[in-house]
Amino acid sequence: MAVNWLRRSVLAAAGVSAALLLAGCGSSTIESALKPQRLISFGDGFSDIGQVGGARYTVNDGSVNNWTLQLATTYGLALTPASAGGTSYAQGNARVTAHPDAAGNASTPTVTEQIDKFLATGNFKETDVVLIGAGAADIVAQMAAVTAGTQTPEQMLLNAQQAGRDLGAQVIRTTAAGAKYVVVAGTYNLGRSPWATAIGQTDGGLLTQASSKFNAALLVSIVDQGAKVLYVDAAYYFNLLTASHSSYAFDNATTAVCTSVDTGPGIGIGAAQVNSALCTASTLLPGADSTKYVFADTVYFTPAAQRLFGTYAYDRLHARW
Repeated sequence: MAVNWLRRSVLAAAGVSAALLLAGCGSSTIESALKPQRLISFGDGFSDIGQVGGARYTVNDGSVNNWTLQLATTYGLALTPASAGGTSYAQGNARVTAHPDAAGNASTPTVTEQIDKFLATGNFKETDVVLIGAGAADIVAQMAAVTAGTQTPEQMLLNAQQAGRDLGAQVIRTTAAGAKYVVVAGTYNLGRSPWATAIGQTDGGLLTQASSKFNAALLVSIVDQGAKVLYVDAAYYFNLLTASHSSYAFDNATTAVCTSVDTGPGIGIGAAQVNSALCTASTLLPGADSTKYVFADTVYFTPAAQRLFGTYAYDRLHARW
């Protein structure tokens, strides 16, 4: 596939459909030959499997409740947090390069610093699959600045775009360091979240625009990495899921199922908001079945939704390599 053609296509699409281009470049039509021996994960709350105290940004019900864990389970591999000696470095509220994190914590390692930590003690092997999922925390932080009046919406969009470029630079950094199989998930469309509805930024508003800017900039940054990088389109997938949730066996795609209110900054959308990192099977809406809800809190997904995306990512990866 010609690089210039692909670059023009990405720029022209600048939305969810563009994400499929990189995924398709160089894809295989034969049975997957890749048998990964290890998964290594970097990112924010979307990929965090319990970096701090074992808490995940979903319903903490003991299930396979994160997309990276679903991938690991499908391959028969273990994936545990780096804080427990494992290879998942993703941490809730982590931004790509900036401090503080989305909740104002200056000590949370950025995605860049997570990769720093891995490379300081190890290296990528021939049979590793590297997972990178980020963007949501950066957009949460940028929206907070707009709400506080410390930046304009226009500056938010420019900053989201730059964060996408910065994540692209980190993806390229992993391939330069020897990673041969890198799966990248940008941010989903935060304009489809219950949070967006609550703050009057429903689909098509500022959160949607920022999500699109982030993903488009990321894609352009990694367009030449097609041999080693697979983009798994979270925005595309969750747009479909939220638009037709009943087709995926969900009853509710607009309400958070958790009731675990955090009196602190929580997930960065303000104090006294539901934080799914505090959510268990005992802190759900009365009588609710979490498997029928898409959202755990107003930003992050339930175990059922996470598993579906993990299966989607596996299918894309399996078809590619």
